[in-house]
Amino acid sequence: MSELLRIGLVSISDRASSGVYEDKGIPALQAWFGHALTSPWEMETRLIPDEQPLIEAALIELCDVAGCHLVLTTGGTGPAPRDVTPEATLAVADRVMPGFGEQMRQISLAFVPTAILSRQVGVIRGKSLILNLPGQPKAIAETLEGLKDTDGAHKVPGIFAAVPYCIDLIGGPYIETDEAMVKAFRPKSAIRPKA
Repeated sequence: MSELLRIGLVSISDRASSGVYEDKGIPALQAWFGHALTSPWEMETRLIPDEQPLIEAALIELCDVAGCHLVLTTGGTGPAPRDVTPEATLAVADRVMPGFGEQMRQISLAFVPTAILSRQVGVIRGKSLILNLPGQPKAIAETLEGLKDTDGAHKVPGIFAAVPYCIDLIGGPYIETDEAMVKAFRPKSAIRPKA
């Protein structure tokens, strides 16, 4: 049996963490992974305010203690003074993966011109990949899946197409997806027979 994929989800919002409104990021991600992944996985979640030391502590704990292979944040990536998710993510990083942020902005620009205000980053910490996602459920799904034309063919790949191979390369479990939703891309030499 393959190793169980562990996913950490961190929703960063002053108002949601204080109960002013219901967090929508974590439920949206849970639902998305429930449809997208065909290999076994489990999830750890955190709901915290926009405080850089708290974000850093949550990311370190999910990577180093909980052993999450993939950690996704939602919220706190804009230019407002309290948007400090990218700073916290970079502070705990061993290596930066700039292509993830570039592609997320590219996808979002197809929908809103303000996507250029997003400061999302992707990094590696140890054997964990950390990605800053948008805060809105619709934008989360678009970013992960990419843009499709009216026939359902991909016009712009979503970032999740590259995640399984990245996790292979940093020593995590082999991840399989529902290809109708998102097709994991790997070089031919890295593809294993279906379980």
